[in-house]
Formats: sequence, structure tokens, C-alpha cells
Amino acid sequence: MVETHAVLGVVSVALGMVLSPGPNMMYLVSRSISQGRRAGIISLAGVVAGFLAYLTAANLGLAVLFAAVPEVLAAIRLAGAGYLLWLAWKTIRPGGASVFSVREVPDDSPLRLFTMGLVTNLLNPKIAILYVSVIPQFVDLGAGHVLFQGVVLGLFQIAVASTVNLSIVLAAGSVAGFLARRPEWLRAQRIAMGSMLGVLAVMLALGGLL
Repeated sequence: MVETHAVLGVVSVALGMVLSPGPNMMYLVSRSISQGRRAGIISLAGVVAGFLAYLTAANLGLAVLFAAVPEVLAAIRLAGAGYLLWLAWKTIRPGGASVFSVREVPDDSPLRLFTMGLVTNLLNPKIAILYVSVIPQFVDLGAGHVLFQGVVLGLFQIAVASTVNLSIVLAAGSVAGFLARRPEWLRAQRIAMGSMLGVLAVMLALGGLL
């Protein structure tokens, strides 16, 4: 059984991470702006496939590991908190580039769009650490069914990331134009998301999300 607080914790972390600039967002935005919404949606399908690959690989291995060595969870929690703090700093530090800036990229076929979305996600350190260091700390060993819990929590993360990324793909062109005329709004978004990630990192380090 997956507890409600665990689901809410994963949803909060997933939301903060998907709204912060990263390889997935940069690729989806650049492709949507340069080649249109259809290309962005196909690219997003590849990104989702990457999430599913991480979900499968991480849970099959981590379920066995945590059942054998429960103490690993404490180390994983601290590693995840450290990564969230680093991500928060990257988000709010001065001089960061906007992911909504227009970039010139050549048109690609649907297969290449999907493949690039998949590869971008598989090589994304943010997602790797999310599945290895962050999501597992919400698993309650005492409740049993470790594999089931990991899969359910991972699916919630995928649902959040997919919904937000789809919204970004559909609105990329309009948002790019809006932010280009209002840089102060972009700074406000970065500060808000960075602050959210920082708070989540502290709570995670102190065990407040458990």
C-alpha cells in the first residue's frame, strides 16, 4: 500500500524538478518552437519512454537492494537532498539562460524526434538521480511490497512530468514571445522554482518528507 504522504511528496518533488530548466525541457521547447507542436509531442513521447525505462530498471534493482540493506535509504536521502540543493542554485543563480529562448535547429523525422527525446532523457542526470536517490526514500519498507510502491510512485512522477511537459510543448511558442518581452517574469519564475526545490531539499535531508 502506498501512503498518501508519499504520493504527495513525490508529486511535489516531480513538479519542482520538471519546472526547473534541464535537458528535457530545453529539447522539448527548442523543438516545439522551431518545428511545431506535433514535433514537440513526438519528442515528448520519447521522453516518456525514457521515464519508463528508468522506472523499470531502477525498481527491479532497488527493490532487492533496499530489502537486503535498509540503511542505504539514509544515504540515498542525503544524496537526493544535496542534488536538490544544487539544482535549486542552478535555477536561481544570476546569468542563467532562459529555456524559452529561440534556437535554430534543423527539422527532423518523427523517428529521430522520438529517438532524440528518448536519448535526451536517458542521459539526463536529473532523472537518473531522481529515480536512484529521491523517489526511493518515499518507499516504506515496513509496509511491504517494495517493488509495487516504487512502481506506483514512479508512475505518479511520470504523470506529473508528462502533463507539465505537454503543457510546455503546447504553449512554448506563446511563452517564448511573452518572456522575451518581459524578462522580469522569467526571473520571478526561476526564483520561485529554485526556492521550492531548496525547501524540498531541506525537508528531505531532515526526513520531513518521510
